[in-house]
Amino acid sequence: MDLNLDRRAMMRGVALAGAGLALPGWASPVSAGTTALPPELSGEEMTLTVGHVMRTVDGKTAHGIGINGHAPAPLIRLKEGQRVRIHVENSLDEETSIHWHGLILPFQMDGVPGVSFPGIPARGRFTYDFPVIQSGTYWYHSHSGLQEQMGHYGPILIDPAGADPVAFDREHVVMLSDHSPLHPHAIFRKLKLEPGYFNRQRQTIGGLLAGRDQKAGERVEWGAMRMDPTDIADVTATTYTYLVNGHGPADNWTALFKPGERVRLRFVNASAMTTFNVRIPGLAMSVVAADGLNIRPVEVDEFQFAPAETYDVVVVPAEDRAFTIVGESIDRSGMARATLAPRVGMTAPVPPLRRRPVATMTDMGMGAMAMGGDCPPEHAAMGHCAPSGAGHSMDHSMRDFTPAPGVKRDPGVQTISPMPADRTDYPGQGLEDVGHRTLNYRMLEALVPNPDMRAPGREIVIHLTGNMERYMWSFDGMKFAHVDKPIPMRSGERVRVTLINDTMMGHPIHLHGHFFELVTGKGDHAPRKHTVLVQPGGKVSWDVTAQPGDWAFHCHMLYHMHAGMMQVVQVRDAGGKVA
Repeated sequence: MDLNLDRRAMMRGVALAGAGLALPGWASPVSAGTTALPPELSGEEMTLTVGHVMRTVDGKTAHGIGINGHAPAPLIRLKEGQRVRIHVENSLDEETSIHWHGLILPFQMDGVPGVSFPGIPARGRFTYDFPVIQSGTYWYHSHSGLQEQMGHYGPILIDPAGADPVAFDREHVVMLSDHSPLHPHAIFRKLKLEPGYFNRQRQTIGGLLAGRDQKAGERVEWGAMRMDPTDIADVTATTYTYLVNGHGPADNWTALFKPGERVRLRFVNASAMTTFNVRIPGLAMSVVAADGLNIRPVEVDEFQFAPAETYDVVVVPAEDRAFTIVGESIDRSGMARATLAPRVGMTAPVPPLRRRPVATMTDMGMGAMAMGGDCPPEHAAMGHCAPSGAGHSMDHSMRDFTPAPGVKRDPGVQTISPMPADRTDYPGQGLEDVGHRTLNYRMLEALVPNPDMRAPGREIVIHLTGNMERYMWSFDGMKFAHVDKPIPMRSGERVRVTLINDTMMGHPIHLHGHFFELVTGKGDHAPRKHTVLVQPGGKVSWDVTAQPGDWAFHCHMLYHMHAGMMQVVQVRDAGGKVA
């Protein structure tokens, strides 16, 4: 360990915790700016070579894994209606793979080793061959080990076969990600040894006295539960540099425009572990697509998006000046930063990092109880709270909760949310009172009617479970390695899936090979997504039409998936075959 580096990080953390703020991650001089991007690939046939690369971020070089010598990987540009053959050559001494995130294709082409295909062996080769039946903003990444964290990811743009319903004069991919000089297995090991290893923003006596942190009584209650309300992000800016298109904050990556143009920014969260809060101070953003699919435009000033989600926005900068694109990490320990400007070399003021959020009882799944609601008899009977007049409103033990039906109760399940709430109207942790317009899932509305409006024939309830103290993650208390059978569905059936988050950390849940309709009251214009962020202590329901095949179903926080928060959805016809 570099003791000097560790001491600097520790002292920085002490200062930040005491002040409730954070210093910019680009303390070194900002460069003149760059518009550099990995190359673009297109056509009906292409070759991708996976191999070792050296990555330079803000002047510092580290080892990575990339494609065709680039990390991030090249932009792949396709057209709706075409067919594509992609030859992948693996020059590594280990297995690799490519998953085409959000693309609807035959399951054998989905790219998950051990689930939909065998993987691409060391020094081996595999050809992906599939029709392109959609348009929009997507991305691709490795589904082997922790290679994604090392740079094995890239964007996909698919142009529509007909006229694009979104009017724009210019477009830019804005792909956010996180980069560490530490090997990803070293990061995972540190999390297993001490889940709060990277958290340098814990509560302090100074914060208590200044009124920025929890009161003493609340802190005692959280301590009894062995939970840290500042544990908002597992991996933070103490090791991460947050990137825009592979460039660090000091690189000043720049997206160009001419004043008055309608500029389409295609935001992709390609990070391993970071949920970002995105804003462009001085510019309103019209959100026009979510997870690649068009929505009715909704104007906001900031949105939160989790790993694997994408949002397309249109901005209209009228002035001949620069604007800062801010991607602030959810825990506010650092930010990705770029510039939107008429000319390279221009910069705009970079806002300081805002005060880090602190988890609340709502984040613990207390629902109405956290907001002073009555204690229902069924919860009083289980010891979750006390009826009115009993002298207190909640029992914070949390470690003795009766397991929910279908949830295996073992040391891997630290808590069960007693009153999980539908939080699809919630903008995200830290955005409750920012003073401007923020996005939430209930504001999303599909541009065109959904293709399948049948009512679901049954419901599957899945609990997102974990033990943050031991860094164990699972579905229904079962790690992927211990699951003995997949989640069964019939080909073509309509199923409602309800996800209940029993942890106090958000989880972006991704179902491969499908789009699902969020149940948010939008009827036949329900927003369709491939990834949904289930807020802490919250629940989300969505309806899906099952497509034949074996499909990975997992949390897109890379280390959560690696720790076990993954299962397989197996879809068969009535005869038990893939249709």
